[in-house]
Amino acid sequence: MSTSTPETRTATTTSPGAGQTVAKRKRKHRKFDPWGLVAWVVGLMFFFPVFWMVLTAFKQEVDAYTTTPKFFFKPTLEGFRAVFDQGVGTGLLNSLFATSVSTILVLALGVPAAFALSLRPVRKTQDALFFFMSTKMLPIVAAIIPLYVIVSNIGLLDNIWALIVLYTSMNLPIAVWMMRSFFLEVPGELLEAASLDGASLWRAVREVILPLVSPGIAATALICVIFAWNEFFFAVNLTAVQAQTMPVFLVGFIAGEGLYWAKLCAAATMAALPVVLAGWVAQNKLVRGLSFGAIK
Repeated sequence: MSTSTPETRTATTTSPGAGQTVAKRKRKHRKFDPWGLVAWVVGLMFFFPVFWMVLTAFKQEVDAYTTTPKFFFKPTLEGFRAVFDQGVGTGLLNSLFATSVSTILVLALGVPAAFALSLRPVRKTQDALFFFMSTKMLPIVAAIIPLYVIVSNIGLLDNIWALIVLYTSMNLPIAVWMMRSFFLEVPGELLEAASLDGASLWRAVREVILPLVSPGIAATALICVIFAWNEFFFAVNLTAVQAQTMPVFLVGFIAGEGLYWAKLCAAATMAALPVVLAGWVAQNKLVRGLSFGAIK
């Protein structure tokens, strides 16, 4: 009777051919991919202006405005102090308030509309969808004069609520179209099963449908946040001091005399930071939402 140790059995099962196969696989994985290098180069090219903006925000003005770019310098917070001295808090709070409230209103109005146009379609659904998108076909510059007259007559010039209404109407068609595509990926049989179990329509939507499309809601909300946060045309024409937003505040650093690159980069860094943080917090749901229904 022969006995075999674990080392013997391992040596028996692991043949030289299997070792060669593993080595080939490792060499295959280590194979140089030129397209991967191109992707890295393109990504770094897109990221470099943002990196340079943040770097310049910590420079002094004499180091920021030089013919030869300076990569090594003594960091300073003078640019950020100057931004706070010029009242960045007002623009930052106005942008946060207008963006958050308008996004909440867009979701409150857009999610039921998208649900009705997908899982519970109404008559002439295509006409309703075309009406939503037709509101985006008119150039903003063509509508600014009547909008200015209306806002002036109702006493909402330099008022943050005028921007909230406009941002909501601006983002609502996009939100409806995005959310409708997410709702269309949900099987209608789920609602039928929930109704057979005795659940009401509102309960079925709240406990069955909305958890499934929550990544799509997060992606839609982030898109609306970006569009509302970066909007400039309405804000610069309908606000002055009390309701100015961050994009309008940034324009104040563009002066006819003197160059203030460090201060401008510090203000731009502060303006970009909330959106970057929002995208970082919602990155998992954002990736799931943007790829929702891509793989069957």
